Amino acid sequence: QVHLLESGGGSVQVGGSLRLSCEVSGDTYNDFYMAWFRQAPGKEREGVAAIYTGHGGTYYVDSVKGRFTIAQDNTKNTMYLQMNSLKPEDTAMYYCAADPVFRGMGFFGIMAYWGQGLQVTVSS
Repeated sequence: QVHLLESGGGSVQVGGSLRLSCEVSGDTYNDFYMAWFRQAPGKEREGVAAIYTGHGGTYYVDSVKGRFTIAQDNTKNTMYLQMNSLKPEDTAMYYCAADPVFRGMGFFGIMAYWGQGLQVTVSS
């Protein structure tokens, strides 16, 4: 079993920054494909960034490229999402997800494990 614990959400003004963290505990012996998803009110959930712990490769959707950075710290079993130049349209619940099955970079379908979600609010 794997547990994901997120932290770091909050409110920020346009142009500001936030860093989300996702600590992985439990059966962490395997490599994981990990991703951040978000869901704004009235909208479908969307994947925004992903990383595969096996080779460190990353993937970003166009809307966050150049502004968000996903990274891993293997010593802390933690994944991060550094979000810079935040926009009002980044406002959403953000979810960390992980899956021991690697389906290719950019996969944003159903994942095996999910965090509880964090609210990120960007105000103008």
